[in-house]
Amino acid sequence: MFNIKTLSLAAAPLASAATGAMADVKLALSSSQVAQDPLVVAMEAAAKRIMERSNGEIEVTVYPSSQLGSDNDVLEQIRNGAAIAVLVDAGRLAPFKKELGILAAPYLVDDYKQYKGITSAPIYQEWVDDLAESSGIRLLNYNWFQGTREMFTKEPVTKPEDLDGVRVRTIDAPGWIATVNALGATAVGLPWSEVYSALQLGAIDGAEAQLTGAFGIKLHEVTKNLAFTDHVQLLTGLATSESFFKGLTEEQQTIISEELTKAGDEASDATVAKLDSVLADMKAAGVVVNEVNVDDFKSRVGGVYEELGLVEAREALQPYIDAAK
Repeated sequence: MFNIKTLSLAAAPLASAATGAMADVKLALSSSQVAQDPLVVAMEAAAKRIMERSNGEIEVTVYPSSQLGSDNDVLEQIRNGAAIAVLVDAGRLAPFKKELGILAAPYLVDDYKQYKGITSAPIYQEWVDDLAESSGIRLLNYNWFQGTREMFTKEPVTKPEDLDGVRVRTIDAPGWIATVNALGATAVGLPWSEVYSALQLGAIDGAEAQLTGAFGIKLHEVTKNLAFTDHVQLLTGLATSESFFKGLTEEQQTIISEELTKAGDEASDATVAKLDSVLADMKAAGVVVNEVNVDDFKSRVGGVYEELGLVEAREALQPYIDAAK
């Protein structure tokens, strides 16, 4: 794992040479995805705009491929005040604010664009503010669409019963574990950076993931079956340190918030535009798309909401979800 202080110091001479002066504020952006992923590309573009718009006051450095540690590790650094923003799904934030876990719950929405209705709801903003107050984590935005989560497996999957006893990697958070288990598999929580080797070594039998992320770490080399279960529309957001953010001037907060939200929209559009070509490349590499009835999988996950205590949260958001259809 890299040390953020060391990385910041190493980057400082380069930034100084480029801008002619040391930046007043330094912020690291962390992602588990590879440098070529649309998410990271959008982060890099935002970093340049923030530097320009702040006249060199704010220096943003992007660290892809979990260079600063796993997402959970980075969240702990953030809770301790580190000047980092990490791209995470709300399932990872649920241990700090239970209700936010609803954003990563299975089959919550039919289309990721419905999340705009959710994030415009007053109750959502209350949850975000409660998260900041109770955990020290400030959720800056929640508009980075990574794709729909599907099943990548070594053996064919055409129905939930085919997942019986199949060890499937998922995000190491309660909601994700519960969802994968409900779908019929045996959930295994692992950092994204360990998934390829775990499949290669036979420690797991599959992974649930979005197309662009899976292609980025070459899952098509170690899994040859893809089932479009569509169990989660994976929207994510950038979370940073509340103490760091409150220490910024109002103008600096505005610049960072606006540019990173804009980047989320850009990343989402670029991800959607890339899906067809990524799937074609996977098929060319020998991946077989298994025919499934999504309703068969959807019927298995109703109990997840009760298990996680998210029934009331779902009821509170449903009018906003319906209005966004």
